[in-house]
Amino acid sequence: MKYTQIKELTAAELAERLAEEKANYTNMKLAHALSPVENPMQIREARKTIARLSTELSTRSEE
Repeated sequence: MKYTQIKELTAAELAERLAEEKANYTNMKLAHALSPVENPMQIREARKTIARLSTELSTRSEE
């Protein structure tokens, strides 16, 4: 998810999307531990997306 797309979301949508991404990341890590996933770069992208969402959410809460 690109940063420009994240900026367009509301705070509630950010929180919801963050929960979805965390669940998706956990499932990918588990699947990768059992048998290697096709594209391990997806795991890295999921981590980065979680970080972007968390950063934007915390920035908005400070304002």
